[in-house]
Amino acid sequence: MTSSLPKSFTTLQHLPPLENGDRLIRPEFERRYNAMPEVRKAELIEGVVYMASPLRFRPHAAPHGRLITWLGVYQAATPQLEMGIEPTVRLDIDNEPQPDGVLLISQESGGNSTLSEDGYLEGAPELVVEIAASSAAIDLGDKKRAYRRNGVREYIVWQVFEQRIDWFSLQDEDYVSLLPDEQGVICSVVFPGLWLDVSAMLQGNMQQVLAILQAGINSAEHQTFVQHLIAQQQG
Repeated sequence: MTSSLPKSFTTLQHLPPLENGDRLIRPEFERRYNAMPEVRKAELIEGVVYMASPLRFRPHAAPHGRLITWLGVYQAATPQLEMGIEPTVRLDIDNEPQPDGVLLISQESGGNSTLSEDGYLEGAPELVVEIAASSAAIDLGDKKRAYRRNGVREYIVWQVFEQRIDWFSLQDEDYVSLLPDEQGVICSVVFPGLWLDVSAMLQGNMQQVLAILQAGINSAEHQTFVQHLIAQQQG
């Protein structure tokens, strides 16, 4: 997070550094985080601070790139959607994550999240994706509970060491797993046409991933969704 608040030298001198395991509420977390511009990524999850280690290419950066490419192609074909990489998300007083990716419906078309005056997301994006390597326990534990409680409607976790992708859908205030069909494709409930060939994604076969996604974008369901978003925005 880049600081948006001017701070005097005296203020910076008296702020304790942000450290792994600190127990804070969100305003204090933001104050310390803003005072440490050298820190690339830190998250507040259920009141506990987690600071990321340097990211290796294979376990994290490469899968991250594949998922963002997939989301970006869908967003480009779907008006009134926004996609972001590692945004700060103000969920509640105890939670301020920086998910690996988000896909959200604009507020004008009925989306849940808003943009604050200082440029951060507030509220729950419709879809959140996380790449889970060493962070798997957090992503599938406290972070998953925080996303569920705050109304993130779909949550994708790619466990890179287990070579597994879980896609959770919020139904009756709890997450249930969306399962692949007989062709191995998972279809989003919230974003019609957002189709994922799980095996192809895990294998890095992006040609197949994008071919299946394009089929979803060409579907009647996606066209109906686009018309709905535009009508919401105009109405």
